[in-house]
Amino acid sequence: MKIPAVDIGIKDKDRKAIADGLSKFLADSFCLYVKTHNYHWNVKGPMFQTLHTMFMDQYTELWNALDEIAERIRSLGYPAPGTMKEFTALSDVKEVAGVPTAEEMIVDVITASQIVTKSARKVLALADKANDQPTADLMTQRLQVHEKSAWMLRSLLERQAG
Repeated sequence: MKIPAVDIGIKDKDRKAIADGLSKFLADSFCLYVKTHNYHWNVKGPMFQTLHTMFMDQYTELWNALDEIAERIRSLGYPAPGTMKEFTALSDVKEVAGVPTAEEMIVDVITASQIVTKSARKVLALADKANDQPTADLMTQRLQVHEKSAWMLRSLLERQAG
């Protein structure tokens, strides 16, 4: 039995470029997931309850998104990365040693969220150019989530004007 090639109206080179971009985006998203889950476990101080809840909301949302991203890579005809070795090699989201303060955690998650946002924008540009609406839609949804998360965390650090 011959398995039909992926023929979905997107050129092979464009599918490959999008899948590669999505693989990096998946790695960035997974590393952010691990970071927020770690911070959920280890946050302490006056903002404990707020951050504990916010980090849980973020890592839960990220966990659910990871499957959608990986499945889009598979739909394009390529294997999704799935090992820590692959994720750390592909991702620009880096680990932090030790247990940061609550404010350092916030800054780190904002920075990581912005890295993921930039990664999504690169994939969105590739998807738009290739007329790949499902990937463009997924990236638009992810951009909204990450931009909102960074805004909400940034708001915790802003001082009242007085």
